[in-house]
Amino acid sequence: MRRTRFRRLFAATVLVASVLAPMTAAPATTVAAAAVADRHGDDCPPGDLGPELTARLDRTIAEVREQAGIPGVVVGIWLPGKGSYVRASGVADKATGRPMFTDSYVRIGSETKTFTVTALLKLVDEGRVGLDDPIARYVHGVPDGRRITLRQLAGMRSGLFPYTADADFVRDLLSDPQRSFTPRESLAYGFKHKNTFAPGAQFQYSNTNLVLLGLVIEKVTGQRLADVIERRVLRPAHLRHTFLPEGAEFPEPHAHGYTDQTLDGTTADATDWNPSWAWAAGAMISNLHDLRRWAPVLATGELLSPETQAQRLTTLPTGFPGLSYGLGIFDANGWIGHNGSIPGYETVTVYLPSEKATMVLMLTTDSQVGGQEPSTLLARAITSVITPDHVYDGAVSPARG
Repeated sequence: MRRTRFRRLFAATVLVASVLAPMTAAPATTVAAAAVADRHGDDCPPGDLGPELTARLDRTIAEVREQAGIPGVVVGIWLPGKGSYVRASGVADKATGRPMFTDSYVRIGSETKTFTVTALLKLVDEGRVGLDDPIARYVHGVPDGRRITLRQLAGMRSGLFPYTADADFVRDLLSDPQRSFTPRESLAYGFKHKNTFAPGAQFQYSNTNLVLLGLVIEKVTGQRLADVIERRVLRPAHLRHTFLPEGAEFPEPHAHGYTDQTLDGTTADATDWNPSWAWAAGAMISNLHDLRRWAPVLATGELLSPETQAQRLTTLPTGFPGLSYGLGIFDANGWIGHNGSIPGYETVTVYLPSEKATMVLMLTTDSQVGGQEPSTLLARAITSVITPDHVYDGAVSPARG
């Protein structure tokens, strides 16, 4: 075996980034943000951080993209009082060489968790569920479900085995990436295993937790999760380009995404793989415009009561320096938000309250370099330039969902 197979898709971990070794790289081809501005108004203006800072960012992004082998990337940075930076570099299609573009739709992987948990917390605000309710009250058949609370599920402290770490799940998904999974089918792979620790004892990132919360939302509302998220989260946040797909549908325009998470370890085009296996944990689609709007809404609690948002932002240690986790949200050295990863794509959407700064990254690969997520490497390098007192040092590895 050429390496530890499925080390990322199916073994949820937390990764702490290290800086890539400096190197000289030719500047990546950049595309101005005019397409975003024209299509979506002035929410994502081209802006200007000044020639010196802009040049530093161009060089930094080009170096990381070259070393990490990132085919295409979109970077959006908004620094109030200083300006903004919106660039696309690389290619959107390796076969044709079509340039990357800023208004691409992407699969956002585990950023989906921020939407699912927001929908749950709105039900908390309405008094329809309680964070300390046991999951057994809503979903039958969960191992130790009478002791595991909704709070522990949202905070990744349930102890439930991650279904994406099950060998049979790995084989079944990668043998047929277009297969459709129901939530119960996904959960069944994890429920075959003993729980990994007592409820609340420690942090372990697990997509099992969020699939269960999706079922809770459907049970309480009597509606499909996609409809609840649309009506209760996306519309109030004015996000018109974000949705939870039923299957492999992918609106245009979108870039191709590439992964080495295959049965033989070779790189494949994962653009049209079916993300249904990730569902409430990682199947959503969005674009730069909406992610830029979502970052401050999420971090400031615009859709929630102050009391509920305070509970969401009560983060606990993950065991990794610089990173703590709340309820479907993390704090990475002051940057509040989430990253996402699913075969072919990685994203980061974060907000720095102390400076009211927003950063959105969209990459067309999830293939690691030196054991590091490419999005984490890029986020760390960029924040070392723009916010040296708040460097994005670590990120949840979302088990490709």
